[in-house]
Amino acid sequence: MNQFSNIPFSILDLSPINKGATAAESFRNSLSLAQHAERLGYKRFWLAEHHNMTGIASAATSVVIGYIAAGTSTIRVGAGGIMLPNHAPLVIAEQFGTLESLYPKRIDLGLGRAPGSDRQTAHALRRTLHADGDDFPELLQELRFFFREPVENQRVRAVPGAGLNVPIWLLGSSGFSARLAGELGLPFAFAGHFSPEYILPALELYRKSFTPSGALDEPYAMLALNIVAAETDAEAWRLATTQFQSFLRLIRGTPGQMQPPVDTMDGLWTAQEKALVDARLGGSIIGGAATVKEELARILNQTKADELMINAMIYDHAARLRSYEIVADVWQEKTSAHSI
Repeated sequence: MNQFSNIPFSILDLSPINKGATAAESFRNSLSLAQHAERLGYKRFWLAEHHNMTGIASAATSVVIGYIAAGTSTIRVGAGGIMLPNHAPLVIAEQFGTLESLYPKRIDLGLGRAPGSDRQTAHALRRTLHADGDDFPELLQELRFFFREPVENQRVRAVPGAGLNVPIWLLGSSGFSARLAGELGLPFAFAGHFSPEYILPALELYRKSFTPSGALDEPYAMLALNIVAAETDAEAWRLATTQFQSFLRLIRGTPGQMQPPVDTMDGLWTAQEKALVDARLGGSIIGGAATVKEELARILNQTKADELMINAMIYDHAARLRSYEIVADVWQEKTSAHSI
């Protein structure tokens, strides 16, 4: 048994839209990746809610989850996550009640409190900006109410949804959701793929504040990481320049479609911009199999994460599939694809 054999590995996907491509192509690539992941033994395939982003196709997250679940058979499919302040809790209960009814025991609902967009888009989604995420605990309580068995004389019910066991996760990139997840006894997923400096403090806060609940007896922490793997370290670093370019454009306020990799980022960013990108992506694992194995061991030893969720923003679809395959080979050391 290898050092990773007891750790489930999962995938985070944004249905990225390549330069010159369409959302339809992105959805087909996401399904292809999910089917590949299922064969390789990954546990979950989650999609994230982002809006007004020309390089991300997963805005209607629950719809894409249904598409992915319909094209797979065993892998869990879910949201990583739904930005709850953008929605009425009843609507989310109905959507995920529908998904759970169609694909029983395969649906996860990860929840975040950020808008997943800019301020103007948040206004278009919410129609008001009175909510700034501080009411997230109240929205969560309302959502959980709609998933419970209805009480006598309950006037409003989630149909479908009421009485269904849809696992709820809280997602976070700081301490707010870490503490809340602990206090409520819910599983917690930390966004280490873009907030690496807060990984250890957030996981410590989650575990220290954990109270057993009907959902969990013990804390369960999943860590999201960027991993770009290839046959060599040099090729992996070349592939990773696609993600560097994406974050560079976010920093400049000009997000767009995914760009092909380049041989060097020199001349594309300033020293200050490079530092800002490094601050967001500094926790990434980039390299060949040996490098990935070494870095995975280091991170798991540091964090004691119960599960890893891998994000790989790679332009070429075949190279993306291969990256997840290399990670699976390292994790399983080429053992059975269903060892988790």
